[in-house]
Amino acid sequence: MRRLVVLGLLLAALVNGQAPKRIVSTAPSVTELLYALGLGDRVVGVDRFSRYPAEALRKPKIGDYANPNLEAIAALRPDLVIIPVNPVNLANRLGTLRLKVLEIDQDSIAKLYDSFRIIGQATGAPAEAAKLSSAVRGQLEAVRVRAAPLKKTRMMFVVGRTPNRLDGLIVVGQASYLNEIIELAGGENVFRDAVASYPGVSLEEVLARNPDVIVDMGDMADTVGVTDAHKREVTSLWERLASVNAVKQHRVYAVASDIYVQPGPRVVDAAKAFLQMLHPDAR
Repeated sequence: MRRLVVLGLLLAALVNGQAPKRIVSTAPSVTELLYALGLGDRVVGVDRFSRYPAEALRKPKIGDYANPNLEAIAALRPDLVIIPVNPVNLANRLGTLRLKVLEIDQDSIAKLYDSFRIIGQATGAPAEAAKLSSAVRGQLEAVRVRAAPLKKTRMMFVVGRTPNRLDGLIVVGQASYLNEIIELAGGENVFRDAVASYPGVSLEEVLARNPDVIVDMGDMADTVGVTDAHKREVTSLWERLASVNAVKQHRVYAVASDIYVQPGPRVVDAAKAFLQMLHPDAR
């Protein structure tokens, strides 16, 4: 409800020619979307994980999504702060500072397209948002068409793990948009029955589900400076599970890229990468 109220206020301002000129983003996916809409010059602050495009690195930092610096945000004098749906009640906390806040949800592909439209409307860029949405839809559909005739490949995507160990495993579950991307690219997520977006699982569960492909981003969520040597160390961790199909077939992939964890326009790149890992001979 709050999002609709704020959006209504922003649209009313747009009617009067007052499109927001000073925008703060509190998440990398929001930052990427603003730049994709051609609004980078209006962005006055970003979270510390906003690294794409490169221009975002030069913007003032306001902390991160889970622990933003409210004073730093207020000091930037934004006329709009855009945040993802936030578990720490950030929208209300920012509201007490009399800041206009737009909260968006990007937890599914459908909601991702909604976020394009909502941010486009709120910033006076509806045509650009429609064009971007159409382009992303078209490219994802092209991946789906390539994968559709192929037999589904059973895979597991590890997004969290104790460094240098095969415990503390966190994987993609049913409620994550990544589950949709995996299926679209011709995969079958072996943990698709886990209701949570990112459930914790045991090594015994991995053995029981026996994925044909393992994609491990585990201890590389901070993608800056990850070396090929580190990736080799990650894949070698899994060699102890000699009975798992993915290990037997040498189909364990260590990845370190923000495209896999930021639900923005580059979900297309993630879908293409999954397709290559799942079906390397796909045409």
